[in-house]
Amino acid sequence: MPQINRRNLLAGAAATSVLVAGAQIAAQDTVTAAPNIRGKSILITGCSTGFGRLSAEYYAREGAKVFATMRSLPRTEADELRALAASEELDLHVLEIDVLSDDQVAAGVARAIEINGGPIDVLINNAGISFGGPIEIQDLEATQLTFDTNVFGAQRMIRAVLPSMREARSGLILNITSQLGRVIAPSYGMYSPSKFALEALSEGLAYELVPHGIDVTIIEPGGYPTMIWSNANTNSVALLERSDETHLSGYPALISQLGNRTGGGSTDPMDVPRAMAAVIAQAPGVRPLRVPVHPGGKPQIAINALTAQVQVDWLGESGYGPWIKDVHNVD
Repeated sequence: MPQINRRNLLAGAAATSVLVAGAQIAAQDTVTAAPNIRGKSILITGCSTGFGRLSAEYYAREGAKVFATMRSLPRTEADELRALAASEELDLHVLEIDVLSDDQVAAGVARAIEINGGPIDVLINNAGISFGGPIEIQDLEATQLTFDTNVFGAQRMIRAVLPSMREARSGLILNITSQLGRVIAPSYGMYSPSKFALEALSEGLAYELVPHGIDVTIIEPGGYPTMIWSNANTNSVALLERSDETHLSGYPALISQLGNRTGGGSTDPMDVPRAMAAVIAQAPGVRPLRVPVHPGGKPQIAINALTAQVQVDWLGESGYGPWIKDVHNVD
């Protein structure tokens, strides 16, 4: 097993300053400055609305080459982004990718690499879906769709970009999970289980990619007022309509909440694109594994710190130790 620790290869003073910056990014509530991401090629899934749409516009305006992907083209949201790119002369390309489709993922990533003239610098796995309600009422249709979108969709994208990233020995994968990928609130269906799975996938991947010079950062947003709430309400109502009383009868209080949930209050969804831009702008090899993002409470911080320490204590002196310590920034 290669004994590689990229952080030890960085110049002393420069490395120290970047590590401090990384710690600040991981700890602060929001990021307001505009980091330098000019010239970066960034592929984002789920760009029709929400964090994906905001990120695509923001990064393109900051000088990045953006590949904004979404499913079911043609659609109005794609036309709007193309018009924006033309009017502002942005290096923004709209591509069709449904993360549920092996063929569309392969074709869309290949097209992005072709347009870019080489490997993509950054993959942002943003596409996601949610159904509300108790676990018992989540039928296999809802369960499979949740995991296929939130976990397997990310894995499809990861497998598509990694061969060229590994060849280039550089790259960054940003997986958007949730604070509900580390803590659990009742009646969010399979959303938390799928985000927990994506957290584990991301951390394992981060260790394995150390020898290849590729970083993985997990973005953990709290509640923000994006379309995920209204989409989840629609999905939850459809789930209730096809459920039978055998499963519904045990949870009247929880089920009464479904179909009209809102979240995020007056928080600014741009917190998330800005936080990701700060990570993208950091030097390779020193980016944080996890970045909680929200101006309010972030209950997962204590869990993140504890699990990092457990990983280092458990495997830090094993053959995997250099990888574990590299990811968790331990000398």
